[in-house]
Amino acid sequence: MANPKAPAHKELKPEELRWKCDPKIFEFESTEDIEPIEGILGQERALKSIRLGVDLRSPGYNIYIAGLSGSGKATTIKKTLEKITTRCPELYDYAYVNNFKDPDQPMLLKFPKGRAKEFKQDLQTAIEILKQRIPLTLESDLYLTRKKNLIDEYNQKEQELMNAFDSELRKKGFSLGQIKVGDVIRPDILPLIDGNPVPIFQIEELVNQNKLSKEQAQEIFKKYQDNQQDLQLLFKKGLKISQVFQEKLQQLERDSAEVNVKGIFEGLKEKYGSNLVLNFLSQVEENILSNLQIFKGAKPSGDTTQQGVEIDYFSDYDINIILDNSETEECPVIIETNPTYVNLFGTIERVSDGHGGWYSDYTNIKAGSLLKANGGYLVLNVLHLFEEPGVWKTLKRVLTYNKLEIQESPFLFSISSTSLKPQPIDIDTKLILIGSQIIYSYLSEREYDFKKMFKVKADFDYEINRTEHNIQEYAKVIKKLIKEENLLEFDKSAIAYMMEISAIFAGRQDKLTTRFSRIADVMREASFWAKDDGQKIVSDFHVQKAYRMAKDRHGMLESKITEMYKDELILIDTKGERVGQINGLAVYNADFYSFGRPMRITATVSLGSGAIINVEREAGMSGRHYNKGVLIISGYFRETFGQDMPLSFNANLVFEQSYGMVEGDSASCTEIFALLSVLSNLPLKQSIAVTGSLNQKGDVQPIGGVNEKIEGFYDICKLQGLTGTQGVIFPIQNIRDLMLKEEVIDAVKRGVFHLYPISRVEEGIEILTGVKAGKKTAKAYEVGSVFYLVEKRIKELYEKSRRIRTQNNNQQKKKINNA
Repeated sequence: MANPKAPAHKELKPEELRWKCDPKIFEFESTEDIEPIEGILGQERALKSIRLGVDLRSPGYNIYIAGLSGSGKATTIKKTLEKITTRCPELYDYAYVNNFKDPDQPMLLKFPKGRAKEFKQDLQTAIEILKQRIPLTLESDLYLTRKKNLIDEYNQKEQELMNAFDSELRKKGFSLGQIKVGDVIRPDILPLIDGNPVPIFQIEELVNQNKLSKEQAQEIFKKYQDNQQDLQLLFKKGLKISQVFQEKLQQLERDSAEVNVKGIFEGLKEKYGSNLVLNFLSQVEENILSNLQIFKGAKPSGDTTQQGVEIDYFSDYDINIILDNSETEECPVIIETNPTYVNLFGTIERVSDGHGGWYSDYTNIKAGSLLKANGGYLVLNVLHLFEEPGVWKTLKRVLTYNKLEIQESPFLFSISSTSLKPQPIDIDTKLILIGSQIIYSYLSEREYDFKKMFKVKADFDYEINRTEHNIQEYAKVIKKLIKEENLLEFDKSAIAYMMEISAIFAGRQDKLTTRFSRIADVMREASFWAKDDGQKIVSDFHVQKAYRMAKDRHGMLESKITEMYKDELILIDTKGERVGQINGLAVYNADFYSFGRPMRITATVSLGSGAIINVEREAGMSGRHYNKGVLIISGYFRETFGQDMPLSFNANLVFEQSYGMVEGDSASCTEIFALLSVLSNLPLKQSIAVTGSLNQKGDVQPIGGVNEKIEGFYDICKLQGLTGTQGVIFPIQNIRDLMLKEEVIDAVKRGVFHLYPISRVEEGIEILTGVKAGKKTAKAYEVGSVFYLVEKRIKELYEKSRRIRTQNNNQQKKKINNA
């Protein structure tokens, strides 16, 4: 009995294969007649999120902007921030100063905007005034008179002490005198010989000259030693008198200079009334009064470095302004393109001492962009934060505590870090990260506090609906780029073709891409080719040429793979029929575009227990989605053919000549058809390729890359010779995605290439075999149909399997009985 023929399948009309933009919908003749768009197109949801994050200055309301590259994220945030820069919290200046009590912990001073520079100038002026006034004060007649009185008083007390000691010594036959030891003259006790003082070391000489007896000399030595303790006491009393004199002299200097110092600093304290500034000025005031010798010009010894550079002793009174907002008129917006540790957080620079050592002080503290944007906005690319060591970890710490501690980068020096620990700075910077959805998902999952720090997410869409309004606005986007980059104007035929390219990039007839960077590349090249042709306006011809040349420029991979088909290194049939063999479709991703190519898929069956073996999975060459598709095939067979008997077969599915990773479930329809063919022993048309996903109920589901797959199979069919029977089966839901190239559309019009949208497995197997799929009645499937033949083969395999099991059981029983 002949197999029932499959019903005729309705093919697509040519107008369904591509959306064509009619230039007549535009009222203008060229972009010269329209104005550029003011805002950004198609990102209303993202804009609302950005406005919320920008305006709401509460802890944690930092912004993460997610979307595909080229969708206008950076441009949008820049434009948005420019509009709100007038609405900004109060800005401050920040400066580090010397902490005279603990130089390792520099003090932070915070000033209203513009006051730090003024304070620095006022303090420098005060120091310069004191450098002039203090020496004059200490040279005045009043000061010199008081100083002379102190000196006279000291000399008198010292002389009285010496005279009293000398009187006591003379009673004992000694006197107080001075001797020279080397270059040093010091007081000493001198014996009186015949009323004349003689140094103790000359006593031996007098004995030798018989002017003294040995007994007399010994007596002198003994008394000399006895009086040495009194001499030491004299020294102590003299030193105490000297110390008191020095203290009085220093106090005199301090009292004399204090009038000037206090007078000047009182004025500064009245002008700058914050507690931190008052504390610092008090420290400066005390330090000046304690180091008047510097102001007198009496520099300490060793007042040059080892390299001979003069030491500036007044640098301790300098002000290191690390953030000056005196000229900042708008809210600070910083787009940091190189967020290294130093650029982002600042650092403490090191200065070489010329001998291999390094030193730092508060003047070496430098600010980073995080502080420069304080009170404003800092925009960062999230990927860059992970390219630099330590940046992400430190940034999280700053956002957690809202405090910035400036330290040197721990990655710049292999030697130990500086001991400086500047006071932390309160940070009120609104952080805006730009990145992809994948990175956002990863950080949300792995960083438990990420969503606390970035409470606002702005999702940038990669496509918009193709409406009349959006098409007109899209033309204004094109005009904006023309104006910004000084390109040639586009006529409306060029604009219409740009709309079609936008739909191609979006992968849908009813969508337009918002990845404007890709559109801009085509526009720049179209303008180039128009200029190259000597034209003053871009037409659709130039846009088509630009798109074609761009694909050709990036098409080496496609050419190499096509060459392998031509040389029959990759085996594929586009004619004839074969059992258990079918053409699937795969997509290759190149750098500028994607392209499709057919792949041979084969299936084999044998006796077994219903297992469908995925060779790619067993070889470790398949992804999770592909593995899931194979498991769905098993469910479909159990649902369709395994209700009345077990599936007593094993099947092998193979992507022939596939040596890379296979991913996606778009081949599940193809594999179903290959299995149905090998079980029914019905050959499949090799002139038809298949793509489509499947569920367990036999419904065909949409897939991605339908245009690339159809065009890819057409190219190979053209390479091997078009027969008029070739075509592609694909899911019916993908009709709205069709944006095929003109060559394929023309082939469909001429009837030499065919497209078959399907919604069920039955439709596909009928097209491939020409045999009716068959509907199940109360007893069985329609005789001669595909499903009838499949079920029949499964029954045969089941019966054969049962006979083999029975035979094996009988043999086993026989062996047991014989035993």
